[in-house]
Amino acid sequence: QLQLVESGGGLVQPGASLRLSCVVSGSTLDSYAMGWFRQAPGKDREFVAGIGLMWSGGSTRYADSVKGRFTISRDNAKSTVTLQMNSLKPEDTAVYYCAAAPTNTYEYWGQGTQVTVSS
Repeated sequence: QLQLVESGGGLVQPGASLRLSCVVSGSTLDSYAMGWFRQAPGKDREFVAGIGLMWSGGSTRYADSVKGRFTISRDNAKSTVTLQMNSLKPEDTAVYYCAAAPTNTYEYWGQGTQVTVSS
């Protein structure tokens, strides 16, 4: 019943910003911890950012490669999770996926949105 749909990807120059959105339907967003992952060409999928449940504090965590540049947030009323990406680098180029974790693992995934950073 849970569906995740990402949007906001695109082609930008190094140093630019993008804001990705993930709209969740089929259940209340506050029932899940949420995360963003990415997969670059020829590489495995990697964790980018995560945000916990509001009742557990809503803590956030980030991959070392994006700390200080990316920010994850959630709006339970709008059933939306966002990833604000600043100071983008060519190595950020990847397909970005939104994911939901009802328990200890991410079980539900969106279709992905392409982010390309190139001059």
